[in-house]
Amino acid sequence: MICWVNPFTGLAGDMLLAALIDAGAPLEGIRAAVGSTGLTGWELTAERALSHGLAATRVRVAVTDTATERRAAELIAMAGAARPEPVAALAGDALRAIAEAEGRIHGTDPGRVHLHELGGHDALVDIVGVAAALHLLGVDTVHCAPIPLGTGTVTTRHGVLPVPAPATAALLRGALVTGSDLPGETVTPTGAALLRAMRARYTPPPAMTPVATGYGAGTRKLPDRPNIVAVTVAEPARDSGTEPLVVLETNLDDVTGEVLGHTIARALDAGALDAWATPATMKKGRPAHVLHLLCRRPALPALRELILAETGALGVREVAVERTALPRHITEVDLEGHRVRVKHGPHSAKPEHDDVAAASAALGLSLRETAARALRLAHERPPTHESPG
Repeated sequence: MICWVNPFTGLAGDMLLAALIDAGAPLEGIRAAVGSTGLTGWELTAERALSHGLAATRVRVAVTDTATERRAAELIAMAGAARPEPVAALAGDALRAIAEAEGRIHGTDPGRVHLHELGGHDALVDIVGVAAALHLLGVDTVHCAPIPLGTGTVTTRHGVLPVPAPATAALLRGALVTGSDLPGETVTPTGAALLRAMRARYTPPPAMTPVATGYGAGTRKLPDRPNIVAVTVAEPARDSGTEPLVVLETNLDDVTGEVLGHTIARALDAGALDAWATPATMKKGRPAHVLHLLCRRPALPALRELILAETGALGVREVAVERTALPRHITEVDLEGHRVRVKHGPHSAKPEHDDVAAASAALGLSLRETAARALRLAHERPPTHESPG
C-alpha cells in the first residue's frame, strides 16, 4: 500500500498518528504496539476535532510518569522491544536519527544525548504509534508533498532558536521543503525523523487508487486555515501484467554451497516465486553470497523464518519490487512413454530440465537431443495436458 502525506500546515508526530488513525489504523493495535515497549504510565486516546470546519482526529497522551527527559539510548532500547519487528525497526530508525542529529549539534555521543523536549512519554508513543499504524494499514511506500517551513523563532531548553530549529533542519536534509507565511515552528523533530525513517519520497501524488483518507489535527489554532496533516492510503496503480512483490535478501559468508542449494530448494517449495544466489565480497575481503527470494507478501513470514533457520543469518532485508510477467502456460508431451513438461511464453518455449534429464537417462539420448524432440512434439502434436504457468 501507498501512503501519500500532505503536510498542509506542517508536520508533527501526533498529527501524523492522528491522520493514520483517521484513515483506519486501529487504535487498539497501536496501543498494543506501544505497550510492547515496556513503557508504563501512559494512556493514548483519540477524539474528533473540528478545525475551520474540517472534521479531523486529534490524539492525546495522558501521562502519570514525571520524566521529562531520557537518554536517547534508553528510548531506542524501548523502541527496539516493540512488536511486531517492523514496528521496532522503523521506530528505532526514527529515534536514532534524532539522537544523531542532536549529537552532531551539541558535540555529544548520540547514545548519551539527553532528549529534553522529546524525552517524555509522548515522543515514544508518537513514534512507535506511527510505525504501528503504517504496519497495520499495510503501508510499505510513503510519498510526501513539500513540507512548509514556518518563520520566526522557537523557544527551547537551550534558549531561543531560529525556525526550523537546528535539530529539525538537520533531520530535513534531503527532504523537499518550501517556505510559508506561517509563524513559528511548523515541523517538529519527531515529524521530520519519522519522514526520514519512512524513507519518504518527495513527489506529487503517485498513480494510485485511494482506499482511505485521514486528517490529523494539531493543537495549535490558526486564524485562517485548518491546522491539519492529510494522508491518503491507496493501492498502487498497476499496469497490465505488473504486480507488487518483495525480494528477501541476506548476506552469507559462512555457509556451504550445499546449504545454499538446500535453502533455495526449500524456499521454492515454501512459496517463493524464484530464488537465487549471487557472489559478493564483504568487508575484509571475505567471499560471500547474497541469497535472494522473490515472493508475494503473504509468503513473507514463512520465508523469512526459513532463511533464518536454515542459514543462521542474523537478519533479512525486504525490498519492494514490481514484476512485469508475460502470460505463460505449461503443456505436457509423451516422449516414448516419458512425460516432459514444456513451458510456453509469447516468444519462446522451453522443456523443464528435470523432465528432460529423466527422459534422457532412460532413453540413452543427450540432453540436447531429448529437449529438441520434446519441443518438436510440443509444436507438432496436441498436448496431453495444459495448465497455467
